[in-house]
Amino acid sequence: MTSKNTRIVDRSRPVPHADAKVKAPRIILYSHDTLGYGHLRRNLLLAGAIKNCVGAPDILMIAGMREAGAFPLPAGVDCVNLPAYAKDACGQYAARDLSIALGDLRKIRAAMIRATVAAFEPDLMIVDNVPRGAQYELDPVLKFLRKTGRTRIVLGLRDVIDDPATTRRQWLRQRNLEALRDFYSDIWIYGDPDLYETAFEYGITSTNAAPITYTGYLDQSDRLGTDAAQQALADVVGTDPRPYVLCSVGGGRDGIALCEAFATTRLPAGHRGLLITGTQMPTPNRQRIEAYAATRENLTVVSFLRDPIGVAAQAAAIVGMGGYNTATEMLSLGRPTLIVPRVRPRAEQVLRASLLAERGLVDMMHPDKVTSEDLAAWLGAAITRPRVAPAGLNMGGLDQVRQLADAALSDSGTTLRKIA
Repeated sequence: MTSKNTRIVDRSRPVPHADAKVKAPRIILYSHDTLGYGHLRRNLLLAGAIKNCVGAPDILMIAGMREAGAFPLPAGVDCVNLPAYAKDACGQYAARDLSIALGDLRKIRAAMIRATVAAFEPDLMIVDNVPRGAQYELDPVLKFLRKTGRTRIVLGLRDVIDDPATTRRQWLRQRNLEALRDFYSDIWIYGDPDLYETAFEYGITSTNAAPITYTGYLDQSDRLGTDAAQQALADVVGTDPRPYVLCSVGGGRDGIALCEAFATTRLPAGHRGLLITGTQMPTPNRQRIEAYAATRENLTVVSFLRDPIGVAAQAAAIVGMGGYNTATEMLSLGRPTLIVPRVRPRAEQVLRASLLAERGLVDMMHPDKVTSEDLAAWLGAAITRPRVAPAGLNMGGLDQVRQLADAALSDSGTTLRKIA
């Protein structure tokens, strides 16, 4: 029984803004970004897709690391960068750059997120992968949005989070399922249940009432035509006519061993190598790898490219880790691919790589067993292989997300937003 002062909020139908002027709807994309660029890059893809929704929405990204400012943003998209967390090999968090306590950093980030969302007044907020945010930093803004009742909140999940038993324990401990029940109106899974039944594996289906949609994987081939992709290709490949093989390890903090193995690998005859180490690799490790490269005329090392997909598309073969965005980029391009997945602290990458390898879409090598000789043997065979299409996988995720966002905005009555 409710009292006469109780306000019941229907989160599936946000309250329209009752003002005079008509403006574009507003969407916020949040990613916590603690290790590598994966969450950020996924939100950049989504921003490019949903920018084409009805009403050409204004999109504001909230990102958890300073590198966000180096990536190209689609027109009509802007970004707020939070001071960064770092996550170590054991999964423990700390301030990445500031000499402050973890709790203080969490307070700063939570306050920035709440203030940004309150001022922007979004019609739709899409949270990437972590229902309560890193270190529960979304709790204040989720409670605020529930009170206002004007924002539809969606959780976007990658296909694989971690091994099911670990994820179920973690989500129960973190009360994520309660957060889904209390704050979220929809769950979008950026994957294909034919490869991995995300909701079933993690026990999400039977524990919350939010509708679940598998969107399909996010095809990244549209990035090939961007100025940033073409510029990266021109800058790194240049006029050297030799074919090349590519190794890329995302942010680089956990790709040191793979980079060192690649830097000392005998490359296929007539080929050169390109190695992208990432900006998060510790300086001494990167300098050691650069020293290896300095002794070779057929190896180029760079720490960062604004958009490496153009370089990847022209590679004779690709070696990389197994994060969601790396895997979907490789699937989109169809180039011969070797995934050397991270195996700790999460099993996400090795699970995904195993599933893709079983279908013959990629090859996989365990990181603890990779040597320069192994890479040389794989590269020598891979450069003769044809492209491989991701047959049987739904790769239409970006189109589906755009349709879902259109429907969410339309259902809320705020496809065209009224503001003062």
